[in-house]
Amino acid sequence: MSRPSLLDASAARASCLDLWREENDRLVRRAKGAMARECDLRRQLLTQDVLEGLRGLLRSLQGLPAAVPALPLELAVTCNVIILRVSLSRVFPEDQAQGIRQALERVLETQEQLGPRLEQGLRELWDSVLRASALLPALLPALHLLAGLQAALWLSTDRLGDLASMLQTLNGSQSRASEDLLLLLKAWSPPAVESDAPLILQDAQGLKDVLLTASAFRQGLQELITGRLPEALSNLQEAASSLCSRSVLAQVYTALGNCLRKMGNPQRALLYLIAALKEGSPLGPPLLEASRLYQQLGDTTAELESLELLAEALSVTHSSEAPQILIEVELLLPRPDPASPLHCGTQSHVKHLLASRCLQTGRAEDAAEHYLDLLALLFDGSEPRLSPPLCPPGPCMPELFLEAAVALITASRAQDALTVCEELLSRTSFLLPKMHRLWEDVRKGTRELPHCPLWVSAAHLLQGQAWVQLRAQKEAISEFSRCLELLFRAMPEDKDQGAASNCEQGCRLDAALQHLRSAALISRGLEWAASGQDSKALQDFFLSVQMCPGHRDASFHLLQTLKKLNRKDEASAVWRRLKAQTQPPQEGATWSLPLYLETYLSWIHPPNCETLLEEFQTSLAEPC
Repeated sequence: MSRPSLLDASAARASCLDLWREENDRLVRRAKGAMARECDLRRQLLTQDVLEGLRGLLRSLQGLPAAVPALPLELAVTCNVIILRVSLSRVFPEDQAQGIRQALERVLETQEQLGPRLEQGLRELWDSVLRASALLPALLPALHLLAGLQAALWLSTDRLGDLASMLQTLNGSQSRASEDLLLLLKAWSPPAVESDAPLILQDAQGLKDVLLTASAFRQGLQELITGRLPEALSNLQEAASSLCSRSVLAQVYTALGNCLRKMGNPQRALLYLIAALKEGSPLGPPLLEASRLYQQLGDTTAELESLELLAEALSVTHSSEAPQILIEVELLLPRPDPASPLHCGTQSHVKHLLASRCLQTGRAEDAAEHYLDLLALLFDGSEPRLSPPLCPPGPCMPELFLEAAVALITASRAQDALTVCEELLSRTSFLLPKMHRLWEDVRKGTRELPHCPLWVSAAHLLQGQAWVQLRAQKEAISEFSRCLELLFRAMPEDKDQGAASNCEQGCRLDAALQHLRSAALISRGLEWAASGQDSKALQDFFLSVQMCPGHRDASFHLLQTLKKLNRKDEASAVWRRLKAQTQPPQEGATWSLPLYLETYLSWIHPPNCETLLEEFQTSLAEPC
């Protein structure tokens, strides 16, 4: 019996390659057919089945020694496997790099160049393979597609230096001077695929278009966040002019609207936001950006309408378009962080924004209803947590209770405000006995500054104001006194109090406490004065001025009381200090008082302050 010749083995291998190629083409046609199916579950099952078939085919090909005739098919199957895996998982799998590495090593094996390169990184392997490919022109179409998939992986993981280096080698650049990613992508020219080449799911030219759009959009977003507005505008316009899905185009238009608003061109910004809404989902980001635009223009009604539409849009589950079995722009975009114009937060975040804006713009009744809806949404059958912010750096749950109480008092719903405060106190008061130990931990630097005394004291302050509205003076004075007792008892005497947490929206806690003490003293003093107990009122106003020396409101109340008691010398001294005192600036303007405290301070601001000063000056000029 004769032994098989090398010719017979070569013929058998060629026959296997033909069969494997037919199998690859059959599976690719089946996958493309699945893209047209309406049933998502059926499509996913068919795609998964195709992926398993391609994986088996790839194992068969890689089970043989690497050979140039088989490499075009092997690389095509490798690319098809990667594309299907990414499209099914909607992310780039962690082991995708390993699949690309194995394909590159197989190319180098055919050139007997693998040896010492086993320890090389992917970037160095690509340099070696692309240099070797000059000797293997038949591999170029498949290698360019594999390079496109590598570019997508590096773009999605922000390895832009490696990506730029590979594109320079791919383009045959002799100089490393140009590292502009968009220019390098535009210069990339994938070779045409031969008509008899194995079928692939996505060609290199299509992948190049996806990479161009994604890269321009990513660069535009980053420049927008960092404030480089002209560069951001140019890149975002580049992305808008590229081929992309309607959902991506809506995001690009939203970013353009944000950019133009910041550049002082609100009319063009509004046109882009309208265009974004016409493109359909996602509706959240353009509606939130529209509310910012209307706020900047001073159109409060349109601003609040946009926020109401946004809250409604976020409450409805939208059916998204079925994803294609391709590498899409969406897969290469970063998840929006809070600094991104594409971040619109959750439904609860938007409801809080709507409620707080109603409170700030004097729509008290609407604010009260929105806050109650928000608390109901956050409870939703489960007890809310007290410390984490709603949406960093937004308010935490206790501050939401306090803002809701302020809104209810402003809307003349004092009884409801009392109920909200009682609910907050029932959830926080149990912490007060532990405060001494917490302060010791703060001094040792092992714990962040606790805010519980601030919340509990503020709740008693608001309860006092609610009783004032109900004309229950005794109860009001009792709550103001309870607030002051907690503040003076619970807070440490030393000033080394550590850093404030995110719950205070960047406000330094000592400033908030100082204003809270002053507000409680003024409020109690006003009640003493209303009941004719001017001596007690005077004492509280004196203490308020001492607690918060720069607080002009406390000084005005003190001046009025001294004048009423005919204590002219002391009143003159206060008047001179007020005349010499300029309005204190907000320190650095990088922080602000909590909204509930800002609103409360506006309630106790004395009316006609300048008139009071002029009248007092006139009385001083009159002869005794």
